Formats: sequence, C-alpha cells, structure tokens
Amino acid sequence: MEHQSKSLEMTRAHVFISGKVQGVGYRFYTLEKALKMSVNGTVKNLSDGRVEAIFEGSKESVEKMIKWCEQGPTYAVVKDVKVEYEKPEGIKGFEIIRY
Repeated sequence: MEHQSKSLEMTRAHVFISGKVQGVGYRFYTLEKALKMSVNGTVKNLSDGRVEAIFEGSKESVEKMIKWCEQGPTYAVVKDVKVEYEKPEGIKGFEIIRY
C-alpha cells in the first residue's frame, strides 16, 4: 500500500532544455507526449534559444517526461537539461505558450 501512495504523489519540475531545440517541433512533441502521460503544464520557446517547460503530475510521469526531454523529437539535438523541482500549483491541462 505504501508504494501505491508514493506513485500518486504530485510533483512539479521546471525544466530548461538547451541545444538545437527550436524549429524542430520540440514544443509540439512535448505537448503530445505530456498528454499521453497525463502530465499537466506548459512549454515555450525562450528568446535565448532554449525551451522552457513546466511539468506537473505523478512523480513517475514527470520523471519520464524529463527523461524524454533529454532526447527530444527526431531533429532536436539536446545539449543540456536543467531541472528545478518546485511546489505543485495544480495546473490543469497542457499548453504551448506562444508570444
């Protein structure tokens, strides 16, 4: 029983992905993957060429999303993924933020 409650524990990761991550469908594929994994949050391009994402969901699902970010979609070349864990804010749904 202990293990089950652990996996339902909500977590929030603030993720910054750098490398060749813009213009390769990174945000779209992140959205698609997050919806499949039942992870809530946002993803957006930053003016410095990085992609910023916020993932909220079960610890297991969020960890899988971070692992996916290290690879990204087919044409992405990920150099670095920085993760900061924060207190979940209860985001609902997942969206691409465009300026």
